[in-house]
Amino acid sequence: MANSNLPRRIIKETQRLLSEPAPGISASPSEDNMRYFNVMILGPTQSPYEGGVFKLELFLPEEYPMAPPKLWISIQALLSAPNPDDPLSDNVAKHWKTNEAEAVETAKEWTRLHASGA
Repeated sequence: MANSNLPRRIIKETQRLLSEPAPGISASPSEDNMRYFNVMILGPTQSPYEGGVFKLELFLPEEYPMAPPKLWISIQALLSAPNPDDPLSDNVAKHWKTNEAEAVETAKEWTRLHASGA
């Protein structure tokens, strides 16, 4: 791994992340830049997203840890407990509020189509 000019904290946290991964989440640093991570989140069990694999990219800015990364655990939490009152998509939120059962089936189908496999 290329770790020149990296703060000791990032090296230590990356080693811990690799040795003690969070359940349902894997994050691996790029060989070219250890500030850049490929993240995979498994859809939570007993959710419409179960069986899905959601790929994200994470970058630790130069100002890290004063400027923290902003996503990963929050994405898994949203998959477990969607909040249609604070939506990323108004159409999806409206569907969820008016016909939750159908919206759940749509989420399962989209997971099957767009997030299955590694």
